[in-house]
Amino acid sequence: RSPPAPPDGSLRSVVLPGAPSLSACVEQKSGFALRVGHVRTPFFVHSVPMTRTSLRKRRALLLVAPALLLGLGACSSDSADTTAAPAETEAAAVATDPAPAETEAVAAETEAIPVETEATEATAAVTGAAVAISADCAKDKLSLKNAGTLTIGTDSPAYPPWFSDDDPTNGKGFESAVAFAVAETLGFTKEEVKWIKVPFNSSYATGKKDFDFDVNQISITDERKQAVDFSDGYFDVNQAVVALKDSPAVSAKTVADLAKLKFGVQQGTTSLQFVTDVVKPSSEPFVYSTNNDAKAALAAKQIDAIVLDLPTAFYVSAAEIEGSVVVGQFPSQGGGEQFGLLFEKGSPLTPCVNEALAVLKSSGKLAEIQTAELSTATNAPVFG
Repeated sequence: RSPPAPPDGSLRSVVLPGAPSLSACVEQKSGFALRVGHVRTPFFVHSVPMTRTSLRKRRALLLVAPALLLGLGACSSDSADTTAAPAETEAAAVATDPAPAETEAVAAETEAIPVETEATEATAAVTGAAVAISADCAKDKLSLKNAGTLTIGTDSPAYPPWFSDDDPTNGKGFESAVAFAVAETLGFTKEEVKWIKVPFNSSYATGKKDFDFDVNQISITDERKQAVDFSDGYFDVNQAVVALKDSPAVSAKTVADLAKLKFGVQQGTTSLQFVTDVVKPSSEPFVYSTNNDAKAALAAKQIDAIVLDLPTAFYVSAAEIEGSVVVGQFPSQGGGEQFGLLFEKGSPLTPCVNEALAVLKSSGKLAEIQTAELSTATNAPVFG
């Protein structure tokens, strides 16, 4: 096994003990200097990592290869009966070291690394392992709304724990972190990501979009799929109930116990669908334009409870509505509810984002983000 390459990036000849330098011998026999790039042999190591050689160098290699092979054969037989003195060995090693100018010339003649390799390096930076997305999803091949920029939509205000400080650009909060991880896996820097405001209800409306994808706790449903496309799910969702501590809702232990309560829910959400299809309350739920309106109604005791996804429910009870608690969460439904990234219908970007999500899942990066951003929002009693 060849010893490790020198850290200074120089070329080095490694000579077998008791044998003359094969590289020097081959040069003498064939008239050509022997230099091997990024290939381990018992006698020579080129420590500068190879990229593609130019077409000119490849043609030259084909022309000199026969002479090199003949020289190698002659020198191999010569070396069987020859023992080099230490001084001769050192001299051979020095003779094969190229001058700095020669090393620089070799480096200058190499071709640029192809874009697929850049995508591999970007993916490795996110995952900690060289796991690449496909060449078809290389950054320069992506179909984007604005060339060179990944445009991401979300609503404003952008709520914790999904975002932080109402600022999706800071990378804090679960969905902001996931969006930037997807972007980085596809080869984008943080500066190449642009965020735009997209109201929740308009994100899944039919028609052209100004964003490449939208991230805003949007549950994947068959009805929404008629108008837009979704990525694979990036978060499994359970719905939960939030109520004031003195509300009759806090004594509920089963779904049947909830039926007599007055609920408030944001329009167009899966939470509203869950209340009407699963809870089936005896009175119609109060429907609000935004979650902020529903929360204000709860704080004013106009309703008994609101329904939110579990992480949002924990945040609301801990930081937004004083004296409120998470009463419980509903059992997971068949097939499971998931949040997905949302795309314009027919977007060619969807399969590439799915590849990026697959990389984040298989590397453990997605789970790492979830633990960091949502670790305190995962446990609540389950309604029977």
